[in-house]
Amino acid sequence: MTDSLNRVIHERARLGIMTKLMAEGESGFTALKKSLSLSDGNLNAHLKVLMKNEYILMRKEFVADKPRTTYRISEKGRLAFGEYIDSLEKFLKSVS
Repeated sequence: MTDSLNRVIHERARLGIMTKLMAEGESGFTALKKSLSLSDGNLNAHLKVLMKNEYILMRKEFVADKPRTTYRISEKGRLAFGEYIDSLEKFLKSVS
């Protein structure tokens, strides 16, 4: 049954990123890093995996002459996260 869990999302850090973005809609790099207790490099690596799979979108802009990078979940990411949660619920029901 665990084979039906989305391996891209199931990894702890990526699940945290997806959950935070689903809850908040959008988050900056620094906020994600702090809330998930990840290093810059580790967070960046997980964000790249999620972007490669088109689960999240990145926006870079300048605010008061300072760069700001924000992330939000894509429609594909919303669907994948919903399917992941459904699969997880089915798995948990099957083992209880």
